[in-house]
Amino acid sequence: MAICSVGRLQQLLKKGLDIELKRLGLSRTGYFLLTTLALTSSGHARLSTLGRILMMHPTTVKLTVDQLEAAGLVTRARHPHDRRATLVEITPDGRERACAANEALESPDGALAALGGLHREVFEALQPARLAAGDVDL
Repeated sequence: MAICSVGRLQQLLKKGLDIELKRLGLSRTGYFLLTTLALTSSGHARLSTLGRILMMHPTTVKLTVDQLEAAGLVTRARHPHDRRATLVEITPDGRERACAANEALESPDGALAALGGLHREVFEALQPARLAAGDVDL
């Protein structure tokens, strides 16, 4: 029953997430990519690194970057030391959009409000395990 409950919670979280992201003109993949870039200390990462972090196929990463670049939320540049690599950098507009999405997801009036803050409780419960595994403090 616990596994079924976690699966159902995931469905509810995804539904709320998709509602808020659609309002902001973002796909789930675009949101995850923008948030990943926003959490890096430099604001940029290699395409290949993004694929590994997000566990996405390289083609999916490239297509998502194409969409975000067309919207002015990221830029693409050659890596300064590796001719084979491409860097993706979040723009100020990209940071604003990621921030707006995060604020909408935390809003008491947002699509996740029906969960009564449970998403925050789950995040806080999982934070020590993530930190122990070497993840970034959010």
